[in-house]
Amino acid sequence: MNTLKNKLSSRKLWTAIAGMVMGISMVFGLDEAVISTIAGAVVSIVSVVSYIYVEGKIDATAVSQLAMEIEQIIEVIDEIEE
Repeated sequence: MNTLKNKLSSRKLWTAIAGMVMGISMVFGLDEAVISTIAGAVVSIVSVVSYIYVEGKIDATAVSQLAMEIEQIIEVIDEIEE
């Protein structure tokens, strides 16, 4: 499941998909400006979403580590009080 999330948040994957959609759109005669706009939008949106996801994971890890350290400090204080 984690691998799937990593793949779906990959800018390379979305760039490849945008390229494929661009190619297919050209075959069906869409205007190049429209195709470029759509491809740019897809890559931009995926970049932002990937950044937010990765930063969220980093923050969650930092909070988890801090919580473990606080628990260790509380255990040491409890031992000292006994």
